[in-house]
Amino acid sequence: MTDAGVPTPRPTTILTDIQAASWEHPADRAALQTLRSIPGVDDVIRKVLGFFGERGFKLIFQANAVRVGPNQFAYLDRMLTEVCETMDWDKRPDLFVTQTPMVNAGAVGVDEPFIVLNSGALSVLTEDQIKVIIGHELGHIMSDHMLYRTITLVIMMFGIRNLPFLAGIALMPIQLALLEWSRKSELSCDRAGMLATQNRDASLSTFLKLAGGGSTEETSLDQFLIQAHEYESEGGPLDAVYKIINHMTLDHPFNTLRAAELDRWIEGGAYDEIIGGEYRRRGDTQAEPPLSEDVAAGAGFYANEAKEVVGQVADAARKAAQSITDAFKNP
Repeated sequence: MTDAGVPTPRPTTILTDIQAASWEHPADRAALQTLRSIPGVDDVIRKVLGFFGERGFKLIFQANAVRVGPNQFAYLDRMLTEVCETMDWDKRPDLFVTQTPMVNAGAVGVDEPFIVLNSGALSVLTEDQIKVIIGHELGHIMSDHMLYRTITLVIMMFGIRNLPFLAGIALMPIQLALLEWSRKSELSCDRAGMLATQNRDASLSTFLKLAGGGSTEETSLDQFLIQAHEYESEGGPLDAVYKIINHMTLDHPFNTLRAAELDRWIEGGAYDEIIGGEYRRRGDTQAEPPLSEDVAAGAGFYANEAKEVVGQVADAARKAAQSITDAFKNP
């Protein structure tokens, strides 16, 4: 359950009435607006939910997982309570543990969302890291991600070609847009996990565990962050293309990228501002920025993210064209 005994409880700042927009990544909002604008998305949502039904999702886990409570996985029940209290969220979701060796978790459902924690996480993560995961999943619920996350989960589980009731819809653009948004939504909820625990080392080292396992004594968070920044900054034009291609069919970003992005958010001061009480509050009519502002901020993020890659690829194309020209000049 933990690497070394039971950790001493850490006092946390209660984030009274915090609104999800306080931590949401601008690229999350921009990707969601892009997804919503694609023709056929509403048809896919209606047909998937019509086929499986809201109740059907939960019955799967009620039938073949363990629901956490005071008498079952009591320490998880306590942690869920602590996370909900810190995030000032009174709609406490059900939490299930399912027998799966992969270290993972998820939030499922639409009207009554619940959290699923894989048993593999319990043997690899510390209690603080498990709280990070629970806080992350609660972040998805608080951000109202659940409709699109549930649709993405169905597509990832069954494969879009194995859902015959979606026949006749141009699915590839929808699938790619769902996955792109899903990856960006993870960046938002990594921040929620940090806010729920208010423990930088636990939050960042969770990605280390997700990437490679190991105990605290066997691994180094500092070295993992160095590895993360090397991945982002090193490599040539071809590497940049591979990075894009490798990501396209995934619903989560690579763990090194998540660690680096969360570290930048913390170091940039946004986390300290929220802990200091500077955040948007639920019920504040001025808290939600205009849609155009969200899209502009997200577009700015994408532009900065892609600028170097585009430059590298363009340079590689010029060099390739020159090589072909030289080859014909010098047979």
